[in-house]
Order: sequence, then C-alpha cells, then structure tokens
Amino acid sequence: MVTPEALFTLFGVYGDVVRVKILFNKKDNALVQFAEPRQAALAMSHLDKVKVWGKQIRVAASKHPVVQMPKDSQSEGGNLTKDFTNSPLHRFKKKGSKNYQNIYAPSGTLHLSNIPPTASEEDLKEAFAQTGGEVKHFKFFPKDRKMALIEMGSIEESVTALIEMHNYQLGDSSHLRVSFSKSTI
Repeated sequence: MVTPEALFTLFGVYGDVVRVKILFNKKDNALVQFAEPRQAALAMSHLDKVKVWGKQIRVAASKHPVVQMPKDSQSEGGNLTKDFTNSPLHRFKKKGSKNYQNIYAPSGTLHLSNIPPTASEEDLKEAFAQTGGEVKHFKFFPKDRKMALIEMGSIEESVTALIEMHNYQLGDSSHLRVSFSKSTI
C-alpha cells in the first residue's frame, strides 16, 4: 500500500526526503520534497516510469516549492502528510557521503549492507521472499559478509523488496540497508 513511509523509503534512495504528502482527493498522486534540488532531479531521472504497486509511476517537478504540513494533523487526511526532516534514516546526512557514489536506477539486483554475522543466506532469502517476489540469486561479498547481493524476479519485485526491507531489523541492533545495485549475480 502507498504510504508516506513507503514513498520516503523509495525516494530516499536518491536523496534526503524532507516531507511527503499523498493528496487527499487524488490518492494516486503525491508530493515529495527533498533537502536539495539535485536530489529531486536524481529521483525524477531514475524513478519516472518505474512500475511499483502494479502501476507505472510518473515522477515530475511540482509547481509547489514546498510541501505544506496540514494545519490540524487530526483533520481528514492528517496521516497522508508526514515530515521526515529529523529522520535517522536519511542516507545523505554527511557531506560527501559515499552513498552519493552508489546511486543507481532501479534494477533486479539489490545491494544489502549492515548484515549482522548471525544472519544466514537462508534467513535473508526467506525475509526477501516474504515481500511477495521471487529470490533468484543470493551472494555474500567474499571479503565482507556484512554485504551481499540479492537478485529478485523483476525490477518491480526489487522495488517492492527495497521498500519493505530497507531498515528491516535483523538482529538486536542491526537494521538492514538496501539499495539498488549496478552489479548482477
């Protein structure tokens, strides 16, 4: 289901999402505000026409410079707008973050990191299969078992898996990081 949190996770691959608003009268439309214009441009170039939730999404610049928060959060649609300004899940908080070098278009292969030593290949394959997609291949990095590649059955399955599995809790204090990969298995 489309939620502000799901859009935050998907669009957050390309930049730090500040606010998300799903339009009350047009629930298949949303506004996503980024911390920087170049992050919004990256999201537009990589996500426009990608299939997610069974539909091809259109991503274009908005005439609105900012996403306004509702005056009354209890009002109709109050849960359709969310402020993520202080989210600990932003990928690009640090200037010059290495994450800027690893931004790719949606692909069938996902890069996993922050995998705890207790997590097995089977644990991860099973968790990703729960997202409704087919896990075709899995491979830990030979020199670093904290990272792996997982190939899903399609790009759409990969997008869904990223939305559902990014920040997935694997251990007591380990949360999985998921991003699109340029590599294949």
